[in-house]
Amino acid sequence: MSQREVTDFTQAVIDRMGECKDERFKQVMAALVKHAHAFAREVDLTPDEWMAGIQFLTAVGQKCDEKRQEFILLSDTLGLSMLVVALEQARGSKHHAGDGPSEATVQGPFFWPGAPQLELGADIGEGHPGEPAYYFGRVTDTAGQPIANCAVDVWSGDGEGFYDMQKGDAMSLRAQFKTDADGNYRFWSIKPNYYPVPGDGPVGAMLARMGRHLNRPGHMHMMLTAPGHERLTTHIFVKDSPYRIRMRSSACATA
Repeated sequence: MSQREVTDFTQAVIDRMGECKDERFKQVMAALVKHAHAFAREVDLTPDEWMAGIQFLTAVGQKCDEKRQEFILLSDTLGLSMLVVALEQARGSKHHAGDGPSEATVQGPFFWPGAPQLELGADIGEGHPGEPAYYFGRVTDTAGQPIANCAVDVWSGDGEGFYDMQKGDAMSLRAQFKTDADGNYRFWSIKPNYYPVPGDGPVGAMLARMGRHLNRPGHMHMMLTAPGHERLTTHIFVKDSPYRIRMRSSACATA
């Protein structure tokens, strides 16, 4: 079979979408077909390798449940999640005045909706392993004006590097706070330790085969939501945590 005939497979699949009425869906799927086929040609993919890939994706899906999302972990570790977040923020930044929004990041596989709403200054770290730490800050819009009553969801692992859902606990080290009239938030928790992403599934096996370690530096997740504003998911890194890579925007928990 000639290279021309191999290439024609791609166009044949795209042509079959000629009756598709959803133009955006058609655009996305056509690009997916083109790049997937180009990938197979570039690496000269064998049937055994493709079957191994199918089995890997099947195993990723089988590892998912109501508390664990192995596909999010896969997307995160391949950098795709962060790329999509960056593209979305770049689109939104075109419409902002001022200094622009804080740099966003991925939600990650450990977000759990429905955290209890607590009063500012509450301690969500009491009774959990880890060094006590006080978190505080101010939420403003891109023009520097405070945002009152902004919902601030926070969550982190404990001082031993485990999230509540990994230990089978009810919600812990999670809460939602509302900023005060001046946009301020404050609460007590613990100084999060570095931790490995789950290594007992197909993504962990993939990372090991890639020669990558599993560890993430200690950090506190934050998701900010306010009417009339775009939602922001970000995180605060522990300055002296192992495995921390210097990033363009990060802050330090105050112990």
